[in-house]
Amino acid sequence: MSLNSSDTPTIKRRLTTMIYEGVLLFGVIAIAGLLFSTIFQQRNALYLRHALQYWLFFVVGAYFVWFWIHSGQTLPMKTWRIRVVTVDNHTLSFKHAVARYFLAWFWFLPGLAIAWALDAKAWTSVAIVCANVAAWALAAYVHPSRQFLHDRIAGTKLIQLSKIK
Repeated sequence: MSLNSSDTPTIKRRLTTMIYEGVLLFGVIAIAGLLFSTIFQQRNALYLRHALQYWLFFVVGAYFVWFWIHSGQTLPMKTWRIRVVTVDNHTLSFKHAVARYFLAWFWFLPGLAIAWALDAKAWTSVAIVCANVAAWALAAYVHPSRQFLHDRIAGTKLIQLSKIK
């Protein structure tokens, strides 16, 4: 594979990769949750609920940061031949990877905050969060190379790798 590719993957390709990432994260979160509940003998979902949420936030962050600083790719990114690099095409530093992880939460946090502020229930809250995700994805069309907003702020970019010949 060529690592010197500078083409930006299509938005559809990046969103498909994110869906695949979600499927894999389901397993990572299940194992991390099982480990937490076993260690702390959690017999009720409300017992240590906030500690579990912090733990899962840390585990998911460690997952992404580790892959991004070592190869620039998670398994779904390898499958779809996408790599994250700095704006000058270098491997991400720990600082860049952590910044990208925290900034990527803005795909969901504003929508969740709005749903909470409006005391939205059931499908209304889901619709608000989905509208936030759609707005965040569409914001890529404002940038000349179609990079997502969190990548631009973090000083990173996604590149499309060429096929193996």
